[in-house]
Amino acid sequence: MKLRTRLFSVIALTAALAGCGREGELVVDQGVGITAVLDSCPAVGIPDYTGDVTLFRNAGDVSSANLDVVASITNLRHSCDDTSAKIYTNASFDVLARRLDTRGARTVTLPYYATVMRGGSAVVSKRIGSVTLNFADGQERAQASAEAGAYVDRAESSLPADIRERITRRRRAGDPDAALDPLADPEVRAAIQRSSFELLVGFQLTQDQLAYNATR
Repeated sequence: MKLRTRLFSVIALTAALAGCGREGELVVDQGVGITAVLDSCPAVGIPDYTGDVTLFRNAGDVSSANLDVVASITNLRHSCDDTSAKIYTNASFDVLARRLDTRGARTVTLPYYATVMRGGSAVVSKRIGSVTLNFADGQERAQASAEAGAYVDRAESSLPADIRERITRRRRAGDPDAALDPLADPEVRAAIQRSSFELLVGFQLTQDQLAYNATR
């Protein structure tokens, strides 16, 4: 499954991360006007195909005539407390939903997950929550809010001192490695990947729902 937010991929592809560095962050200037910020706080995002869910009235029929409820995660926000050995990240988001049959009041509960990933592929933890939407009689749309949080060990999300030195050391013309990009060093790249964490949130989908999102 492809992920929308991968700090390591961002660095490897020399894309810029928005915002200014805070105290304690490692700022990498790649020499072409691009600056990447390596932050101990996990990146937060929604994996592809899990930000939407579609419910059908009758199982096995995925036609538009059989639609029941559609919902999307939006307005994802996050905060990070990195003042202690355990870094805490909180993610909050809104769920917007629409139903096709507006007759009667109705309550719809949708499960969602919060997963901590390391290095873009290793699952550190996963928790399941739920968000409840309340439709009034005659109401087509409903909205609700939810949140998720996770802890990450500061020591694991920080680069080793020798790797930081390789990245930040100023090189002068004439130095043997003056023209070498430290981020091209496999050892440096591997260390960056190991120290990169993500807090990913999305709907907890069935295999059929995931396949529907991937192919629609």
